[in-house]
Amino acid sequence: MKLAFFSTKSYDKEFFDPYHQQEIDLKYFEVRLYKDTANLAKGYDGVCVFVHDDLDEETLAILAENGVKFVVLRCAGFNNVNLAAAEKLGINVYRVPAYSPEAVAEHAIALILTLNRKTHKAYNRIREGNFSLERLRGFNLHGKTVGVIGTGKIGSIFAKNMKGFGCNIIAYDKFENKEIIEQGGTYVSFEKLLEQSDIISLHCPLNPETKHIINKESFKLMKDGMMLINTSRGPLINTVDTIEALKSGKLGYLGIDVYEQEEQLFFKDLSESVIKDDIIARLISFPNVLITAHQGFLTKEALQQIAEVTIQNIKDFKAGNATNNQLKV
Repeated sequence: MKLAFFSTKSYDKEFFDPYHQQEIDLKYFEVRLYKDTANLAKGYDGVCVFVHDDLDEETLAILAENGVKFVVLRCAGFNNVNLAAAEKLGINVYRVPAYSPEAVAEHAIALILTLNRKTHKAYNRIREGNFSLERLRGFNLHGKTVGVIGTGKIGSIFAKNMKGFGCNIIAYDKFENKEIIEQGGTYVSFEKLLEQSDIISLHCPLNPETKHIINKESFKLMKDGMMLINTSRGPLINTVDTIEALKSGKLGYLGIDVYEQEEQLFFKDLSESVIKDDIIARLISFPNVLITAHQGFLTKEALQQIAEVTIQNIKDFKAGNATNNQLKV
């Protein structure tokens, strides 16, 4: 089986190289997959893609014309794939539904702790010889109410970990997870969660119902000075409305590992370039905003699991095996 591997980074090669030629013939491409790069997959049985690759109807049609029979995603989210078009073209699509959910949950907590206790600012101060404690005050997590939007595997683990800090857990999801209740959490309405939470963390998938679930109307219901964390998908948050909430003081802290327009920025070294995205430039300017570039998944354990499950998905396709990892309309 020949596989065209798009959006390749050094860490991808580290974990997929052991399977090269032993399990499958891999060809790495650093460019992302979209309509203008789809012809690179000519002569390959399948393509392996990540979150910023764009598999719309046009791209999939080009892949099909070039003989591609399957797509394997190195991620859980699949909002960047037109599944209806893939099915019509006879292209099977597979994903990695859960790779070390602890990794993303722990990163969300890292954002909370860093924003709260300002350890990033303290680190820079000490290196400059500034040992002052002025403007480094935080607050106790113990006793605070944490709202979890989306209680799948990542959200459930996040809630369990925050419970360990002594936080009160409230949650919102269309489908209740009994683990949340067993951990002492309580399900409430979306509106109640916004009203009662000191910290809100987003762990839901991106779909038409959840796009911009956090917007100017949402902020009106929130406590003044609350903290918002997003390690799920950028478009869950209306960024323009979020900036206004930061400017007014309604939003006291913002920690994001994802961003609405991240495909033009994240996973690239732009340190010698002019950032043309005025919205993220404005976000970066706030002292109470912490941005990481979609690194929540980036742990040894997660990368190992992504590689193992992806290779197994390819084996299942080759053998014609049924698997829950296959995506269908």
